[in-house]
Parts: sequence; structure tokens; C-alpha cells
Amino acid sequence: MRIPRALRSLLLRLLYTIPVVWLVVSIVFLLIHLVPGDPIEQMLGEGARPSDIVALRHAYGLDLPLGQQYLHYWRGVLHGDLGHSLRLNDTVTHLVLSRYPYTAELTAAALLVALLLSLPAGVASAVRRDRWQDRTLSVVSLLGLSFPGFALGPILILLVSIKLGWLPVSGAGDLSHLVLPAFTMGVALAAVLTRMVRTAMLEELGQDYIRTARAKGLPERTVVYKHALRNALIPVITLVGLQFGALLAGAIVTETIFSWPGVGRLTVSAISNRDYSLLQGCILAVGLTYVLVNLATDVLYIVVNPRIQD
Repeated sequence: MRIPRALRSLLLRLLYTIPVVWLVVSIVFLLIHLVPGDPIEQMLGEGARPSDIVALRHAYGLDLPLGQQYLHYWRGVLHGDLGHSLRLNDTVTHLVLSRYPYTAELTAAALLVALLLSLPAGVASAVRRDRWQDRTLSVVSLLGLSFPGFALGPILILLVSIKLGWLPVSGAGDLSHLVLPAFTMGVALAAVLTRMVRTAMLEELGQDYIRTARAKGLPERTVVYKHALRNALIPVITLVGLQFGALLAGAIVTETIFSWPGVGRLTVSAISNRDYSLLQGCILAVGLTYVLVNLATDVLYIVVNPRIQD
């Protein structure tokens, strides 16, 4: 039976992601074990007895050769066991699963903010090409690209939360707690998407089918949003999938700034505490998320652009 070209492409992409996840987790495993210092001594303190250090190191399997630790870790991963946290006295699986919904919520909200800002701005910039609106939006998008999240976050806290008292400073709770961190993460992506939407729209507005639609007397709004924007979204969808990894990376900084209880903040805690298993579990969760999002992007790309189907 002949497999459709679109399905074959998705299956190949799924196979390609397996070595990517393996490579990412393997590099993290090696790097954290190469960093000087002993997490057991750090956990027990300077006054710990040598016998206690040896016993606890043996209990966590840290006295084994590095190769055996690596094989033991992947054997546990294949059986759904990500190990036990050295500092938080809980399983890594439970810790990651309890924090993951917060990171997913924050990332989805940031992506929504980016799309709500970039789509109207990119379309307006393309429709009013070389006018003052286009130049203004270009300057604003450039500022968004140049302003890092670790600087924007504290500024928003000082202005919006402390001085004006409109939104909470930190933590998680209702929707008001989500606004500032989502906006902080979404601004940089919105700047990138705005420029991409503008470029794609300019290309589509110069196509023959747009001139034909206008010649038929269709309203300009219909021509722009129903015909041109739909085709312009094809490269934008690809860029959104690629930039999702940047959002996950930005979540580490943003969650730390706003004390958001997600996987990013848990990763920072695992790094500072040299918590091997917890750090590897966090990186694995982020890597799998990035893989699944890219796979979903490919599916959406096929839906939007049916020309690649058989």
C-alpha cells in the first residue's frame, strides 16, 4: 500500500527527533557530571561524616562508573522511572509533572500574546508599506528584538506592580498573575513574527490571484484577511514552531524573575543544587515538548498548505 507523502514526511520527522532527544539528554548528563564538586557533600554539609557521605553516594548510585550511571539512567527512563531528587525528597517524575502545567500555561499564554500583537501589526505594516505606520511598527519591532526578557521583566514589575499596583508582583494564581510573565516572554517573539508576517504579506499581496480578487470587486478587507493572510501564514507557522524552543528557554529566566512555579524555575534549582536526576528530568521534559510541538507544527503546516499532500 502506498503511503501518502504527507504521512511519510511526518513519520520521518518523528524518527529524526529520537536521536535529537537522546543527544540533548546525553550532553546534559555528561556536562553536569563533569562539573567539579560532589552533590552529596553539598547536601549533607561540611560537618557530615565520611561514612554517611559514602553510604548516601552508594544509595543514589553515584559511586558507580560514569558509563554505568548513564546506562542505569536510560534503563530507568525506558521504564518510566526518572530517578529520585537529591534535595527535594520526591520522585523526579512527580516533581516534573506537578510543575509542567504551569510552564505549559505560561508558554501558551506567551505564544497567544505574540500572535495577538504580531498578526495585526504585520498585516498593517504590509498594507501601509513605506508609510508612517510601517516605519513606526518597524521601530517598535526592533525595540522588541533588542530588549531582553531579563530586563523587561523587572521594569514591568516596578512600573505595573509596585508603582501602579495593577497586577501581582510574583507567584501563580488567577489570570492576573499570568499577565506580566506572559507579556515579558511574548514581546520578543511578537517582534520576530511581526517582521515575518510583513514580509510574507508583501509577497502575497503582489501575487496574481490578489489582483484577480480585487478585479472581481471583493472588499479590500476580504482580499487581505481571507486570501492573502491565509497563504502568508504558511511560513509564519513554521517560524512559530521553531521559536517555541526559544519560548521554553525564556521560561527559565521569566519563571525565576516572577517566581513562577514551573519547570524552568525547577531547572534553575536543580542546577544550583547539583541535583543530577532532577535536572535530567527537566531537560527531558523540555526536549520532548519541543519535539511534540514541532511535530504538531508539521501537521498544521499540512492542513494550511494542502499542496504538499498527494
